[in-house]
Amino acid sequence: MFPRFLRCSSRVDLASSLYFNLYKVEGHWRSDRNVPAVSSFCVRKISRFAYFSCPPIPPVKAFQSFFLTPRNLLNVSRLSHVGDSTYQKVSLTFYRSFSLSSLSLSCQLSPRCTYAIPPLNRLRSSLISCTSLCQRLRFSSSSPSSRFAMATTASSSSAPRRAEKGTVQALSTEEKIGDPNFHVCKDAPFIKRRLEVFSELYEKQQKALDEKPKVPIFVELPDGSKKEGTSFVTSPFDIAMEISKGLAEASLIAKVMYSDTGVGLDSGVVAADDEEEEDEGDECCGSLQEEKKENWILWDMKRPLEGNCKLQLLKFDSDEAKHVFWHSSAHILGQAMEAEYGAQLTVGPALTCGFYYDAYLGNEFLTEASYEVIEKQALRIIKENQPFERLVCSKQDALRLFQDNPFKVQLISSKVPEAGLTTVYRCGDLIDLCRGPHLPSTGKVKAFRITKHSASYWLGKTHLDSLQRVYGVSFPDTKQLKEYLKLLEEAKKRDHRLLGSNLHLFFFDTNVSPGSCFWLPDGAKVYNKLCDFMRQEYKVRGFQEVISPNIFSCDLWKISGHYQNYKENMYLFDVEGKEWGLKPMNCPGHCIMFKHLAPSYKQLPLRLADFGVLHRNEISGSLTGLTRVRRFQQDDAHIFCRMDQIKQEVFDALSFLFFVYEQFGFSFELYLSTRPKKALGDLHVWNQAETALKEALDSIGKPWSLNPGDGAFYGPKIDIKLFDALKRSHQCGTIQLDFQLPIRFNLQYRTQDEAISNRHAVGGRGDENDGNGKGEGEEEEEKTEGGKKKKETKRQEGEEHTNNGVVHGKEAGDEHSHHHHHHANGVNISNHKDSEKKEEIFVEQPLRPGMARPVIIHRAILGSIERMCAVLIEHTAGKLPFWLSPRQCIVLPISDKVNDYATSVRDTLHAFGYEVGLDLSDNTVNKKIREAQLQQWNYLLVVGEKERGDKTVTVRDRADPEHQKVLSMEELIKLFESQGMPNSKKTLTLDSWKQVSQS
Repeated sequence: MFPRFLRCSSRVDLASSLYFNLYKVEGHWRSDRNVPAVSSFCVRKISRFAYFSCPPIPPVKAFQSFFLTPRNLLNVSRLSHVGDSTYQKVSLTFYRSFSLSSLSLSCQLSPRCTYAIPPLNRLRSSLISCTSLCQRLRFSSSSPSSRFAMATTASSSSAPRRAEKGTVQALSTEEKIGDPNFHVCKDAPFIKRRLEVFSELYEKQQKALDEKPKVPIFVELPDGSKKEGTSFVTSPFDIAMEISKGLAEASLIAKVMYSDTGVGLDSGVVAADDEEEEDEGDECCGSLQEEKKENWILWDMKRPLEGNCKLQLLKFDSDEAKHVFWHSSAHILGQAMEAEYGAQLTVGPALTCGFYYDAYLGNEFLTEASYEVIEKQALRIIKENQPFERLVCSKQDALRLFQDNPFKVQLISSKVPEAGLTTVYRCGDLIDLCRGPHLPSTGKVKAFRITKHSASYWLGKTHLDSLQRVYGVSFPDTKQLKEYLKLLEEAKKRDHRLLGSNLHLFFFDTNVSPGSCFWLPDGAKVYNKLCDFMRQEYKVRGFQEVISPNIFSCDLWKISGHYQNYKENMYLFDVEGKEWGLKPMNCPGHCIMFKHLAPSYKQLPLRLADFGVLHRNEISGSLTGLTRVRRFQQDDAHIFCRMDQIKQEVFDALSFLFFVYEQFGFSFELYLSTRPKKALGDLHVWNQAETALKEALDSIGKPWSLNPGDGAFYGPKIDIKLFDALKRSHQCGTIQLDFQLPIRFNLQYRTQDEAISNRHAVGGRGDENDGNGKGEGEEEEEKTEGGKKKKETKRQEGEEHTNNGVVHGKEAGDEHSHHHHHHANGVNISNHKDSEKKEEIFVEQPLRPGMARPVIIHRAILGSIERMCAVLIEHTAGKLPFWLSPRQCIVLPISDKVNDYATSVRDTLHAFGYEVGLDLSDNTVNKKIREAQLQQWNYLLVVGEKERGDKTVTVRDRADPEHQKVLSMEELIKLFESQGMPNSKKTLTLDSWKQVSQS
C-alpha cells in the first residue's frame, strides 16, 4: 500500500524534500538535482484546495503539476491509484523569486516533522496540519514577510539570486512608530551598545570563515590570463596588487562570475534594506541587479573569493562602480547624522548621481545651516579611512543589533523570514542593514558635499512618521565635484518648474488637483505644437490617429491584467453597481479597435496613434513638476503587424525617433534588451523577433549595445536613453514587441489562405512550434473529444508589462460572492472564489481556420508630453526653437506715434499664423527690449518713423542680438517660413506633382 506518511528532517528544502520522498516511496529515486522546474509565485496562505478524480493508472514516472496558483499554499497533483483508494499528492511548497534549489536552510522545522498524505475523502482534514505548519513557519497572509517579490521561473539549473528584491508595498503599517520623546543627542548611547553586539557576531563569523576549506583556485582576468589564489583567502584586491599597486588603488569594486553554480551566492540571505527603491524622479541606482548579465556578481574588493571565477575590476568610470561609490557615501552621511544628532536612520540609497539618507529626528528640523555641521562630521569619517566590514547574520541577531531603531526593526521583521539571514555593513561607528557591496574604505571618497534637504515620510505615506531627507554627492577627486556643482547650479537655473512659472507657461495647485498641470495659454501652445508636430509626421508615415474612451469597464482591465496588478495605481469608481476605471494606458482600447476592424493580412501593418488622456494614481510624495504627474498624454502608438513585418516596422520607428530627437538637438544611446529567463511564448518566435530587431538596428547605421536578458516577459525591446544639454539621461521613447497582449485579447487577422494560417502566429498552433519546446506556462498537449490536439496556455499571475501593456497580478481583485466565468473578446476568464481573493486563469483561445495572431509593437517617441515639455524647457533653458515657441516675435514701437503701424505689422503676421505680441506700453524702447528678452521672444521687431515710411521692420534675433537687420514684410515672412515646423517629407505642391506625373 501507498505509505500514509512522509518524513522531513530539520532545516531542509521543504519543497524538494517532499517531492523527493514521494518518488522514493513509489520506487522512483531521484537526486535533489533532478527536482523539476516549477513556476514559482508569491505564496500567502492556504486559500482553498481542489479535488481531481484519478482513474486507475500505474504509478507516475514524471512529475506533472496539475494545479498551481499564486494564492495557494497547496500544490495538488495527480498521483496514482493504489488498491481500493485514490490518493492525491499534497506538496506543501514555499516559493521565492529564485529557484527551488536555493531554498535550503530557509525553513525552520522541528526534527522529524510528520506530514500526512491522506486519501481523497480525507484531503480536507490535511488542511489543518498544513495550516499549522504555515503558522509555524510564519508565512501566513498577514505576515508582510511572505509578500515576496514578483516571481520568476524556477529551474534546477538556474543560479539563485543573492538577495531578494523588496518593495515598499512589502511593508504593512498604519501607525507611526517613531519615538515621540526623541531628542537630539551627540554620540547617542545606542551606538556603543550596537558596536558591542556587532563585534561579538563578527568575531563568530570570522572564526567560521577560518574553518572553511582552503583550496587552490584560478581567477581569469578579462584578457584571458589567469591568476592563482586560495579560496576564502585571496581577494580581488590581492589579485589587483599582483598586477599593479595603481590598479589596486583605483579599483573600487570587483565583478565576479563563478565557474560552479551556487558558489558565491548567499542562499537564504534577504536584503532587508531594499525599501530604498523610492523614485526621486531619476532612476534610483538601488535597483541595479548585480547578477543580471551572465550571473556576474558585484563583490567587495577585500572579500575573499570562494572558488574558480572570472574577475573584472571596476573603476569610477563604470556605472556599477558609481552606484557602489555613492551607496558607500550614503553610509558616510548616515554615520555623520547619527554622530551629530543621534538620528534614527531609515533608508539611504544611491541615486543616478549622488545619494540621500532619510532619518527620524522627532520634532527637530534641519536647515541649510546644518550642512556645514554634517559635512564636518563626514570629512572626519573620510579622513579616518574606515574599512567597510560585511556581516551575515540571522534575523534574531539583526533585531538585537537594531533594537533601538524602530524603523530598522520593522524592515527586518517584515522582510526577513524566520530562520532567514540578512547582511549588515559596518564603517566606523555606523552599522547598517545593507545588501552591499561597498568601497574598501571611506578614504576612497575625496570630495563630499551636502546639496539639499527636504521632508519625507516613512514608506512614502503622509500619515506615517515625518522624516528629514538629506541629499549629497561625492567624487574620488575634487575636480569632478567642482564640475558637478557647476552643472548643478546651471540645472537650478534651468529647472522647468521655475522657468514654467517665470514664463507663464503652466502652474500646479496641489489643493485642488495635485499632479495635474494647469496649462496657461502660452504653455498650451507649446503642448499643442508638439502634438501637431507628431500628427504631421503621422500623415507621412502611415499612422492613423484614433480617439478611445477615457473610462472603461473593469472587465477590460481584467482581460489586460491591469486590474490584478495595477489596481492601486488606477482611479476606480462605481457606476450603477459596476466597477469602472480611468485608463492608465491606451493598449487595451487599441486591441478592442483591432478586433472591431478585423483586418486581413493585406491591411497590416495597422498603425494606430492616440493622444488620449491617461490617469495614474501616483503617490503624492512622488509628484515632481511635469516629470511625475497623475494626468498626462502620450504620443502613444501601437503597430499591429505580421512576424515578417517586424524588421521594417522597427526600422521605420527608429528612423522616426531619430528624426524627432535630432530636431531638438538630443543625443541618445540604443540598447537591445533580449529574452529574459521568465519569458513567455515560443523560443523560435523570440529568436525570430530578436533577429529582426538586430537587423533593424544594424540597418539604421547607429551604434547600439546589447542588454541580454533585460527584455520584458512578453517580448524583446529597444531602450532609448536620451541625453540633454547637461548630459543628464532621460527615458522617453520606447519600441517594445508584445506577443502576449494579442493572446489575452484573442486578436486574429485573416491570412492569405488556411494552409499558412499559423505561419505568423505568436503563441498559437503551427509547425513553427514543433521541436522547439513549449513556452513558459504551457501544458502538455491532450487529446480532445474530437480527436484533435490543442494547447492551453494558463497565463499565471506574476508577470508585468510596465509601460504600455500587460500587467499580470501582484494583487488579486476584489471579492466575488460566487464563481464567475466571464467571456469577453474570445478570452476565457475563470474567476475562482475563495474565502479572501479570486484568481483568474486565462486560457488561450484556438485560432480559427485561416487566421493568425498579430504582433503588437508599442511605440512612443516623445513619451509623456508633459515630461517631454519639462525636458525641452530645461534642455533649451526656456529658449524654445522658433517653430515650437509660444512667443515667436513681438512688435516694439519706439513711440506711440507709430502704434498704428506696429498694430498693422502684428495683424499681418497674425494672419500668416504666427505667434505675435505687441507692446504698446509707455516704457522706453530699451526697457521694452529688455522685458521681451526676459520673456524669451525669438524675434524683436522694432518699428519707428523710418520703418513706417519704408514699410519695413528692424529685426533683432534672440540668438544674435548684436546684429540687427532691416527687412520688408515679404522678407520677414520668408525668414519665418524657413524656420517653420520640421517635416521629414516636404508637402507635394501642384506644380511639383505635375512634374512628377509627366516624368
